[in-house]
Amino acid sequence: MMDRMQLMSIGDFARAAGLSPKALRIYDDLDLLRPAEVDERTGYRYYAPDQLEPARLIAALRRVGMPLERIRTALELPPVAVAAEVTSFWRQAEADVRSRRVQVSALVADLRSKESIMTTTRTPRTLVAHAIRQGARDDQLDAVHIGDALWAVADGFGGAPSVAGDLVRLLAAEPEPVGAERWDELAAECADGIGDEERGSTFTAIALKGDVATIAHLGDSRAWLRRDGVLRQLTTDHSEVSVLVEDGRLSEEEARLHPRRAVLNRALAAGLPSAPDVVGVTVQRGDRLVLTTDGVHVLFSASDFAALLDAEDPDAAVTAVERAVADAGEPDNHTIVVVDIHG
Repeated sequence: MMDRMQLMSIGDFARAAGLSPKALRIYDDLDLLRPAEVDERTGYRYYAPDQLEPARLIAALRRVGMPLERIRTALELPPVAVAAEVTSFWRQAEADVRSRRVQVSALVADLRSKESIMTTTRTPRTLVAHAIRQGARDDQLDAVHIGDALWAVADGFGGAPSVAGDLVRLLAAEPEPVGAERWDELAAECADGIGDEERGSTFTAIALKGDVATIAHLGDSRAWLRRDGVLRQLTTDHSEVSVLVEDGRLSEEEARLHPRRAVLNRALAAGLPSAPDVVGVTVQRGDRLVLTTDGVHVLFSASDFAALLDAEDPDAAVTAVERAVADAGEPDNHTIVVVDIHG
């Protein structure tokens, strides 16, 4: 056993490796990087200096989404063989995407050929509340649109003037509701106006017609549905880490610690795909639809956020969330919209 004086505490090792102690605990739990020694009395972990390079390699391979078993194999290889392993992994990943693209195209064509039936043509009555706050940021880059049957949140980045505000102005001039094809046009129009600047925005919107809520989504703002006391996320974040979580290649905890967790791969921004996801969900009396920018939802676990939205009416729900965000230090711009379906 190595002399304790030669070992590094988990905190010192984490700093030297450019990781976090939580990430190292995860690697231990996954049997990827065991500590050199664990104090029998305190359970405190210690690492050897020669474990720094394996730790950095594990982090890099997890970032690109390599499966655990391939990472374990790679750790036993020399650098040139690891490079070959990563190249092989990525070639297969690209081939898998090409295969799925063909299948997706065929599925979409088949579904669009089927007649869409709306079960109710009368748009239900709604109760709506919202809040938008600047938080600790120097500028307010969030924006919100509150219409009769169209609601949206947007989270701008890259500095003022906010692209989020540009999108909201487009929505304000739009006859409601907005159809699926029109969402693509609006996103393209807003993205074209950005030019080559580094500004951009997310957006998530709900358009209600009859008993169908159409959700248009781009980036990492979110739409939620609370039904019968259960909160469900309706959108998938368009970020580098979200697809790794969805595929089971990163844990939720790893995603929260990931250094690129806020890096978007789809948004209203130059150089990024700007066509939004557009999906529909049938709503019913008693449903609660919620929109949030990430300044809200990144602060809470799913269960804690669901508890905040248990309030009786939209105003109370918004107030509960805003108080919780304030208690958490409101580090970012933050926006929430709550829409209750009253039939």
